[in-house]
Amino acid sequence: MLIGQEITVLGAGIAGLAVARALALRGAKVTVLEQAEAVREVGAGLQITPNGAAVLAALGLGGALAAAGLASEAVELRDGLYGDLIARLDLAQLRPGQVWHFLHRADLIAVLLQAARDAGVELRLLQRAERVALTEAGPVLVTAQGAELRPGLLIGADGLHSVVRSALNGAADPLFTRQVAWRAVIPAEADCAPVAEVHMGPGRHLVSYPLRDGRLRNIVAVEERSTWVEEGWALKDDAMELRLAFESFAPRVQGWLEQVDECWLWGLFRHPVAKRWGWVAPEATTRGVALLGDAAHPTLPFLAQGANMALEDAWVLASSLANHTSLAAALAGYQSARAGRTARIVAAATANARNYHLRSPMREVAHLGLRTISRLAPGQLLRRYDWIHGMNVAAG
Repeated sequence: MLIGQEITVLGAGIAGLAVARALALRGAKVTVLEQAEAVREVGAGLQITPNGAAVLAALGLGGALAAAGLASEAVELRDGLYGDLIARLDLAQLRPGQVWHFLHRADLIAVLLQAARDAGVELRLLQRAERVALTEAGPVLVTAQGAELRPGLLIGADGLHSVVRSALNGAADPLFTRQVAWRAVIPAEADCAPVAEVHMGPGRHLVSYPLRDGRLRNIVAVEERSTWVEEGWALKDDAMELRLAFESFAPRVQGWLEQVDECWLWGLFRHPVAKRWGWVAPEATTRGVALLGDAAHPTLPFLAQGANMALEDAWVLASSLANHTSLAAALAGYQSARAGRTARIVAAATANARNYHLRSPMREVAHLGLRTISRLAPGQLLRRYDWIHGMNVAAG
C-alpha cells in the first residue's frame, strides 16, 4: 500500500531517518520535518549491536556502517575501585559473524541522512511541532509558526517528549530513577583497544569505549543521587563534579576523567512503554499516526539498545505498511510485533542498572560469581542476551 503514498515523519534522528529511507525504498513519498536549523547530532557514542546492524544491512547501509564504525572485540567488566578484570566477553570468538560497532552518534546520523536523501526523501528544517490534534478527518500538526499541516500518515519519531505520543496517549508520567548520567568524549590513548569497559562501583558505574578509528574515547558515567535533575541531553555540567563523583575509582578511570574539558549531565527517568502506537482517523481510514523509537519506548542506557530498537522499529513499521492493504491492519500488526519485545528490553535495561551498582557484601558475592562463570563458561554471560542480539527483524 506504499507506492506513491504521502507520509510525514516528525524528527530527523536515528528513528526518523531510518524509517524515512525504509519507506522511500518501498515507494512512498516521504517528507521529514526537523525542528533544528540543520541536521546535526552533538551527542557522544553509541553501540550498534548485531540486531541493529542487520537492519542497516537490509537498508543497504552495511558498508557505510563498517566504514563509520569501529568493530568491537570484547566487553570487559571491571571492579571500578581497583581496576581488576572481573569478566571478559570475547565477542569475536563467542559470536562469529556478528559484529558489534562503536559509532559516534553524529556519524550514524550523517550516514542515515545521506541514505534518506539518496532514496528521495524530502527534508524540511525549522519545523518545530507545537502539538498534534487527532480529528475525525485525520491528524493535524500545528507548528511553532502557526501553520497547520494535515499529513496523510504522520509518524512520530520525535523522541522522549513526543507531541505525537502525547496526542495518542495523554501526558506521560515518568519516574525519576534517582540516577544521573554524564557523557563526555576525550582523546584516546595511542594503544586504545576496541573494547567496551564497564567499571562497576558502589552506587555508580562508568562505561567507556573508543570511537572514530580509536582516536576518541567515549565516556558515560552514572551516579545514584536523590536530587531531581532535568530530563534531557543539553544540560552542561562542571567537569569537576564528574571527577569528584568518581574520585574513589581506579587510576585508569581517574586518568580519563582528568582529560574531560566539558561534559553534559542528564537525569535518568523511567517511562512506560506507550499503550497505543497507532491511530486511524474514523472518517478517513487512510489517514492516521504511528510512533517509533523513543517516542514509543524510552529506555535507560544500560543495554545499549536505544538506537537498535529504533532501527528495528523502522524496518518493522515500513514492512507492515507495505504488506497490509489497510492502514488499521498495518498499524495493529506493527504494534503487535514490537510492543512485547521493546517492553522486555526496557525492563532488562532497568534491571542492569541495579546489577552495576551493588554494595558490599552483595558486590563481592556477585563479582565472585561473574569471575567463576567467565572462567568456566565464558559464553554463558553473552548468551544471556541472545534474545536481543540474535534477532533479525529484516529476515522476517
